[in-house]
Amino acid sequence: MDAFTADILQRIENTQSDLHRAREAGDLFTMDVEQAELDDLRRLAEEHGVQVC
Repeated sequence: MDAFTADILQRIENTQSDLHRAREAGDLFTMDVEQAELDDLRRLAEEHGVQVC
C-alpha cells in the first residue's frame, strides 16, 4: 500500500470516528462538517482508485 492510499484511508477512518462522536453528542454543526469532509475524502479516494469499505 502506498503512502497516499494509507493516508486517505486513515483520514476516512478518523473522520468517520469524529462523525460518530458528533452524532452521539447531538452536535448538528459538527455532524454537517464531518459528513462534508467524509464525502470529499470518499470522492478523492474514488478518483484515485482507492477502495473504501
